[in-house]
Amino acid sequence: MESEHRARRPVRISVPSRTDPLLRRFTESVGGRLGRRTSPGNVSPGFFTVERVLILLTVASALLAVLIKTPCRVTGWAAPVQFYMACFSDWTEVFQFEGVGRGLFPFLSDGSTFEGPVLLGVLVGIIALTVPVGESAFVPAENVTWFFDVNATLAAVVWIVIVIATLRLANRRPWDAAMVAVAPIVILSGTAGWELWPVMFGMLGMLSFARCRYVSAGILLGVGAGLSVFPALLFGAIVLIALRAKSIRPAVVTGVALVGTWLAVNLPFALNGYNPWQYITPSAHGGDSSIWSAYNLMAERAGLAPISSGATTVAAAVTFAALVILIGLLVQKAPRRPRIMHVALLLVAAFILVVPGFQPHQVLWLVPIVALAYSGWSMFIVWQIVEVMHWWAYWMYRARESSGGVAENNLDAPYYVLSILAHMAVTAYIMYLVAGHVLRPRTDPVRRLGIDDPAGGPYNGAPDGPQRAPVRLSQPAPPLKDLS
Repeated sequence: MESEHRARRPVRISVPSRTDPLLRRFTESVGGRLGRRTSPGNVSPGFFTVERVLILLTVASALLAVLIKTPCRVTGWAAPVQFYMACFSDWTEVFQFEGVGRGLFPFLSDGSTFEGPVLLGVLVGIIALTVPVGESAFVPAENVTWFFDVNATLAAVVWIVIVIATLRLANRRPWDAAMVAVAPIVILSGTAGWELWPVMFGMLGMLSFARCRYVSAGILLGVGAGLSVFPALLFGAIVLIALRAKSIRPAVVTGVALVGTWLAVNLPFALNGYNPWQYITPSAHGGDSSIWSAYNLMAERAGLAPISSGATTVAAAVTFAALVILIGLLVQKAPRRPRIMHVALLLVAAFILVVPGFQPHQVLWLVPIVALAYSGWSMFIVWQIVEVMHWWAYWMYRARESSGGVAENNLDAPYYVLSILAHMAVTAYIMYLVAGHVLRPRTDPVRRLGIDDPAGGPYNGAPDGPQRAPVRLSQPAPPLKDLS
């Protein structure tokens, strides 16, 4: 009975005001960090639990995200205002110019010009059913705003789900999810497109895997893979950890469910002549902020030959394959099996660095993973500042290229290229820091709490492969249900 009572005892959580050097200094203005006699996780906080505080923070951030789009909501989404005011959104573009605003359901209605993954088209079509349909080819401005507002409301709900999933995966560090709740790049670009949706399915899939629910994990990742490649990269992390642990059954079951779900969604459309493979990776439609685009911009200035589209695709594929091999070697040669979020960050960041057609709002893929893999506010803030600068430079350059605005309001190519290089440098530096935690497990702030891998599921606290000694540095993470 005593051991059972001890097992049900609430788990003590880590508090940033004690553990994070940056936040510890900032708490002095509000009374200082928590004292030695407090016991977070054991003492009831009353109404303001961690989860409720994070939900309130996310709602406040979502309201700010919509407020930032006020110039376009008032004057309309038209060039060059939507670029100069940084309130461009794929939502309104699709609604106005791809037949959605005239009642055409993507892929099913004759005359629909929607381009994108199958599930995204279905999602867009369902959301559009909530908006009145005009009888003429002209889409009324109030309908465009209505469609934007419905999407913004759903995005706020999706954002909350991502934050809660991150909180669950963070285990004894639930406040790390606050990074996702208040991330400036999410506030700025969460309403620029539907990128939060695959992030939600990806994080829910990883949460299911952490709870050893492999089939549901595969289904959720498969649904997310029908929206973007991000969830498939998360599954890649599961595979690499499974190979290191010499225990592949969980990865196989999850992978079969993932592939089966993706085929079930896409095969009917493929048999009808639609090619779902073309949207596996980001496209350069609407602007490209990749290293390949940066090179071509500077090559044009220098009078050099640009890299062709075909050569770019081959070079990106070869580079990414090489990076995956290096990450796989790191996982195999590390002194201790890495945490699954370490590997997920390395894979997703590597993809972002090399993929053609990258756009700044796709950095949303990284936000919850950085919060879980690195768990440091100082670096997170620096990274967010750089990404916000890159995001703003992208729209100012798009204004120059697409809208024909006045020269003094535009951004020239060299400054835009510098923002791309800064984005790449800070992303690569985060990869370097995480690789350092992989090579030196005792420096990992999560493992310093005495737990193994909160998101690892069957690999959390498991023996480190038959040829290796069992994990001894720390204990398995407490069950996720104990932190609910």
